[in-house]
Amino acid sequence: MPSASTPARRKKAERGKAAAFWDSGDGRARLHHGEHLALLEALDEASVDCVWTDPPYFLSNGGTTCHAGRRVSVAKGEWDASAGVTADHDFNRAWLEACRRVLKPGGTLWVSGTHHVYFSVGMALMELGYRLLNDIVWEKPNPPPNLGCRCFTHATEMLLWAARGGKGPAARHTFNYAEMKAENDGRQMKNVWRFTAPGAAEKAHGKHPTQKPLALIERCLAASTRPGDLVLDPFAGSGSTGVAALRLGRRFVGSEIDPEYCSLAARRLAEAASGESA
Repeated sequence: MPSASTPARRKKAERGKAAAFWDSGDGRARLHHGEHLALLEALDEASVDCVWTDPPYFLSNGGTTCHAGRRVSVAKGEWDASAGVTADHDFNRAWLEACRRVLKPGGTLWVSGTHHVYFSVGMALMELGYRLLNDIVWEKPNPPPNLGCRCFTHATEMLLWAARGGKGPAARHTFNYAEMKAENDGRQMKNVWRFTAPGAAEKAHGKHPTQKPLALIERCLAASTRPGDLVLDPFAGSGSTGVAALRLGRRFVGSEIDPEYCSLAARRLAEAASGESA
């Protein structure tokens, strides 16, 4: 995830490189260590079928939350610090524009986030010409309590699903409607999904502060991609998107700027590529 927390630092980071860090060796998956825009600029235009990503929420600004019954800092790292509303929105516009360039005409993009970021992401998507398809409400049955007691407990996150946008048959996006209906006992699937947070098995190689459950990502990819499709995650974190893609028979490419999390992601991806992941 990006480490720059000010416009100047972000501009400098954009001049970096994304070096190859891990490769499956069979063309199915690869992970780059470096800044997300460096990888996006290196990818061919219209070469990606789907983007699934969990960008910074810009929450590391001195607040606290509850973890295991204790009040703890929400500071995750410099990459999650806000540079102000305008700079944060510019950041979102830049990476979303770069993703639109590499998406195929019929490609789609999923972005996970809380209310701290998805309003900016949604506006940027509309500004850039994406077509919003759905907002998915991810309900967490076991959210941490609200220690401040000044607002409701945060028990949901949002996922925005958008098509690249365009006209003609080539711009028709993939939606595996029948598969989703079958998964939902023969009824149309609604846009409110319930999944628990990642369990111990998904954190066997280490933990990431914003790790998402594999089941959540797998449903998104099962709905919007076909076997063999290329899935991109420019903010790879612990590699969950790649693990989900490999488990579904898709291909993966991603980047992660933090060396510790890059190593964690590589371990998980290697396990998934071998067919042994949880």
